Amino acid sequence: MLRILTNLQDAEAELKRIANRLYDDQMSNREATVSEIIQTVRRLGDEALINYTAEFDGIELTPSQLKVTGAELDAAYQQLSPELAHALHLAHDRIVKFHQHRIPKSWVTFEAKNVVLGKRYTPVDRAGIYIPGGKATYPSTVLMNAVPAVVAGVKEIIMVTPPSKTPAHSILAAAQIAGVHQIYRVGGAQAIAALAYGTETIPKVDVITGPGNIYVTLAKKQVYGVVGIDSLAGPSEVLIIADETANPVHICADLLAQAEHDTMAAAILLTTSPRLAQQVTEEVEHRVRFHPRQELLEKSIVNNGLTVVTENLAIAAELSNLFAPEHLELAVAEPWELVQAIRHAGAIFMGHYTPEAVGDYLAGPNHTLPTSGSARYASPLGVETFMKHSSLIEYSEDALKEVGEAIEVLTAIEGLTSHGDSVRCRLE
Repeated sequence: MLRILTNLQDAEAELKRIANRLYDDQMSNREATVSEIIQTVRRLGDEALINYTAEFDGIELTPSQLKVTGAELDAAYQQLSPELAHALHLAHDRIVKFHQHRIPKSWVTFEAKNVVLGKRYTPVDRAGIYIPGGKATYPSTVLMNAVPAVVAGVKEIIMVTPPSKTPAHSILAAAQIAGVHQIYRVGGAQAIAALAYGTETIPKVDVITGPGNIYVTLAKKQVYGVVGIDSLAGPSEVLIIADETANPVHICADLLAQAEHDTMAAAILLTTSPRLAQQVTEEVEHRVRFHPRQELLEKSIVNNGLTVVTENLAIAAELSNLFAPEHLELAVAEPWELVQAIRHAGAIFMGHYTPEAVGDYLAGPNHTLPTSGSARYASPLGVETFMKHSSLIEYSEDALKEVGEAIEVLTAIEGLTSHGDSVRCRLE
């Protein structure tokens, strides 16, 4: 079930294929569908949201039912078990603490002749967060998206999530704990369109974050520029680099923890130990046979599961850099030594007792991470996602005199006469 490769070229080709698994022959059709949904929401507003909710979710709503009420939020919190309430608050506090370290600091420098230069950071006015729904419930994703916005100082946080006949109380309670201001029952591409352009009920936002299915991702791609986005999230993935010191039971559990997300999830093991590779493969086959999500796991592992046996950890690190995984586990004897060779990864889990689940829920760092190789240039969601910076520039008369001639030379070569005049008139 879990393929084992030993040829380096075959491994590279397979890693590239898995990294690009999101894109298929149906992509252009999906993009056209998303474009139509966005334009319809722009034109019809709430009416389009209600119609699409009935069509895609099978739920009939009135305009007044789009927004979750305060009474519903209070009732949801009261339904939490003491254990779940404690877990959510613990996760919230740890996520807050971590993200407080990431707040960018404004700064200025004072140079000769009264030249002042600097950078000023300010939050966006309004942020929109998308929380997936459907078959699964993700209160952790609420915390991971809302907390950085709160820490950044965003004044208004709008949450959208697909409706259900029995709304998940953990989702609503997590939103209340995190400090979300408004929640709306709408999902899919239509929810992204509503956040980007606004409707009669849902206000337009400045930044949209949060993962979703392919239609949500394509909608974020199409509205980018009208609003900012965090990233274009693809299917989730884990890559584990393991040596002979790794426990095959632990590695199997971590691979399955990723594969159980959906049939597009990727679970990859790179190891220097042929024995470990065989043990993990046997353990995976055994556990899948008795897993409650057996059919899903089988599809995920057959399509996007892979084990590669490498000659050494240096080769494993380079293969990992080629793939640029969302989650990278270093299940080796000396993880802090190996991490020096890692250039591209969304989150790195160090050592034998740091499963990905720790980061998914309450370690503190964000679990909304770059996927599909985008860790080559992108970073996890954070406080910076909800902030922007402005340059600060102040010149005195003496300072302008010192550089005025050089500015005029540059404006002349570019043929921008009035640019030169704006300096010259101040110095004559």
